[in-house]
Amino acid sequence: MVENELQGLPWIRTLMADWQLIADAAFSDLVLWVPKRTKLHVYAHARPSTAATLFYRDITGTAARTDWRKAIDEAWETGKPVLASEVSEYSGTASRLSAYPVFEPKKTSKSKPVAVITRHTNLGESRYPNKLQLNFVACAEQLLEMVSAGEFPIPDAGTDSRRGAPRVTDGLIRLDKSGRVLFASPNALSMFNRSGLEGELEGRLFSDSVKGLSPHSGIVDEGLPLVLTGKGAWKTDIEFDSMVLSVRSIPITASGERSGAAILCRDVTELRVRERELLTKDLTIREIHHRVKNNLQTVASLLRIQSRQSKSEEVKDSLAQAMRRVTSIAVVHDVLSEGIDQEISFDQIFDRILQLIPEIASGFHSKVKTNFAGSFGELTTERSTTLALVLTELVANAVQHGLADASGEISVEAQRDNHLLRVEVTDNGAGLAEGKIGTGLGTQIVRTLVESELRGKIAWTSPIRGGTKVSVEIPI
Repeated sequence: MVENELQGLPWIRTLMADWQLIADAAFSDLVLWVPKRTKLHVYAHARPSTAATLFYRDITGTAARTDWRKAIDEAWETGKPVLASEVSEYSGTASRLSAYPVFEPKKTSKSKPVAVITRHTNLGESRYPNKLQLNFVACAEQLLEMVSAGEFPIPDAGTDSRRGAPRVTDGLIRLDKSGRVLFASPNALSMFNRSGLEGELEGRLFSDSVKGLSPHSGIVDEGLPLVLTGKGAWKTDIEFDSMVLSVRSIPITASGERSGAAILCRDVTELRVRERELLTKDLTIREIHHRVKNNLQTVASLLRIQSRQSKSEEVKDSLAQAMRRVTSIAVVHDVLSEGIDQEISFDQIFDRILQLIPEIASGFHSKVKTNFAGSFGELTTERSTTLALVLTELVANAVQHGLADASGEISVEAQRDNHLLRVEVTDNGAGLAEGKIGTGLGTQIVRTLVESELRGKIAWTSPIRGGTKVSVEIPI
């Protein structure tokens, strides 16, 4: 059976995204078994971060051992958990196995499991359990029972992937049905003590305890009351004057009825400070690109005004060329002002360069049709600026020297593989004079940019059908 054929695959993936907290709370390895042909095989494995793993080698894809098969098959066939009783041995280490069927939400009496989870507890490191271990394990067992009831993971829980998501080891608080604290791990208690809490959390209403700490008077998540009372499956940040806590609530249910909640919490003060700093830097860089674009457009406008007032055709032409070059750089900064990725889509930039062609053509009394095929892909910002100048210059040269006072077509084709970008600019104009490459400033600029800045190659040829073709090859 291939992966796409697995029954309940979306739900299995949802479970795998959230089952690490069960492994950590249970101090045990978790193994996920799915049907393959006539037997159940290992589909995934979660190692605990709170205890030594039992499986030091990957077991994904293997079939169940003989001494495990009875419990796994029974959980699969009956749809009921099979709790550990006998001690088995794996690689010379004593262990205990429990098996739990995995059901999708809205389980009915006719529903069939989509998988089986086995819990493998390493007994080689077991010692007399303390209060923390007992509460961690009790929480894990409640979550595993919810898995068997199709009640965990909780759909639409709102637990996004934002950095700083709390883990079991960061801090665990167990609530009863009324929202009163049954247990608070030392790490969790320490966080709230640093926030201003005096004394213990146990025995107190968790929501009242947090509200009494005078959270920061900023924007408060509307889901915070549901999190603090354990009634809603949600994750939010609580901002105090000196720190920020990420808090996640997992309602605990039994037979569909809420019986309590598990609260995970983590100090994310430093993470949030870094995120704000990065956000500020992002906005600053975008604003810089925006202002550079505006300044370049101002320069282009001044060049245009100066060109119109000049009586010398030579001066007008030089100013027009300078204007085009400044405008092409402004286009790149305009795209950069929308995002600050290290690489940007050059197709987006080239689309805006094509919009400049009608203005260029009007200056030479030409009507030009443009065709573009292929894709440039993503390029670094430095290469994008240089290539934009090159293509603007090539298109302008095609209009000025090939299609002046006439109508024609300019075709641009881009082909890219893993190592090379090939660009061809072709026009159906007058072609190269006597088959020779021009020696003007534009040609010199293009050659210098391609060979020196882009470390590429450029060649001018005259197609048999007429016109001019310029081929550019750039290593990427």
